Amino acid sequence: MDAGYDVVIVGGGVMGSSAAYFLAASDVFDGSILVVERDSTYDTSATARSMGGIRQQFTTEENIAMSMFGAEFARIAPEVLAVDGERVEVTFREQGYLSTATAAGADRLRQNFEMQRSQGAAVTFLEAGDLALRFPWLNPDGLGAAVFGHANEGWIDPNTLLQGFRRKAISLGATFTDDEVVGFTREGDRLAGVQLARGGEVAAGTVVLSAGSRSGALAALMGVDLPVRPRKRYVYVFDCKEDLSGLPLTIDPSGVAFRPEGRQFVTSMSPPEDQDPDSDAEDMEVDYTTFEAVTWPVLANRVPAFEAIKLTGAWAGHYDFNSFDQNAILGGHPEIANLLFCTGFSGHGLQQSPAAGRAISELIVHGAYRAIDLTRFGFERIALGHAVVEANVW
Repeated sequence: MDAGYDVVIVGGGVMGSSAAYFLAASDVFDGSILVVERDSTYDTSATARSMGGIRQQFTTEENIAMSMFGAEFARIAPEVLAVDGERVEVTFREQGYLSTATAAGADRLRQNFEMQRSQGAAVTFLEAGDLALRFPWLNPDGLGAAVFGHANEGWIDPNTLLQGFRRKAISLGATFTDDEVVGFTREGDRLAGVQLARGGEVAAGTVVLSAGSRSGALAALMGVDLPVRPRKRYVYVFDCKEDLSGLPLTIDPSGVAFRPEGRQFVTSMSPPEDQDPDSDAEDMEVDYTTFEAVTWPVLANRVPAFEAIKLTGAWAGHYDFNSFDQNAILGGHPEIANLLFCTGFSGHGLQQSPAAGRAISELIVHGAYRAIDLTRFGFERIALGHAVVEANVW
C-alpha cells in the first residue's frame, strides 16, 4: 500500500477542488492532500455543463446561507484564487433571478419571499400588474406574481471557477491525480485505503466522497447505501434577433429556465418525475424533441421576441440527484469514522461549492462547522427518514 495521504478526496470536480483549496489554504492544516479525478479534462463533468446560476431564492435557511457565500466568493475569487498574479475571472453576471408563479402559486411565492428576506436575501416581490412595467419584454399572461433577486443573483463561468479552485489548491501543495477509484479497504470502523485503477492502493487518514453523480455507486463499494444517482438534463442554445442581453435568469412556472449567454441564450427545464430521462444512463445524447414540443412553446409564450429564434446548439449533462430530499449530503458517516460526504446537491452545487468546500475543511480541521451550521444536511437524516424539504428545486 502507498504511504498514503492525510486526506484523500474522491472526485476532483468543483466540490472536491473546493474542499482541497479550503483545506490547503487553512492556517492550521499542514497535512497532505490527494484528489483523485478520473477525467482531468472535465469534458463531461456536471460543472462544465452547468448553467452557472447563483441565487438566494431557496426555502431552506442553509441553502440560502450557502449560496449567499457563493455570491460573496464569486466577487473575491479573482484575487483569492490568483496564482503568481494571474487572476481567475469567473465573470459574475449579477443580472438577477426572476422566479414567476401562477395566480394559484402566488401566496406560496410570497411566503417563500418573506422567508428569504428574513435571511438577508436581496429580493423584491412583484405583483402581476408590476411585471410588464418592470420587464417590458415579458408576457405576464397567466402569471400571478414574481420574485426578483436584485443583488447576489446571476451566473458565473462554471469551468473557470473549477479550474481556479484546482490550480490554487495545487499551488498550495495539494496533489491531483488522473485516476479512477475502484474500491476501498475497510478495517473495522475506518477506511484504511482507497484502491485506484492505475495507482494501486493509497492509504488514507480521512476520505472525502465528492464524486458527483457517481457518489452512490462508489459508496456502494464501501457497503454504504447513498441515495445519489445521475439525473440527466438538456441545455439548449439559441439566437434571438432582438437584443435582450440584459435579461435576468428567468424561471417560468412550467419549470423552463432561460438566461442570456452573450448575445445568445441558454435554456433548460426540469421535467416531471415520471417524464424524466433515464437517470441511470451516463450518455450525453441530446433529445431535441423536448425543445420543439415543450421548451420552445413556453419560451415563445413568455417572451414574444422568442417566437422567432434559431436553435444553434445543445448539450446534455448529469447532476448528482439526491433522491431522498434533493438536498446536499454533507458530513460524516455514523459507522465509518473517517468518511465525509460532499455530494447530492441536485442541481445547485456550483453556487454552493465554496460553502461546501469550506464546510468540509472545517470538519477536518476543527471537527465541527464554524461558518454555517450544516448539521441538518448530515447523512443521519436519511437513516432516520428526516427529509430537509426544499421547495425551490429548479
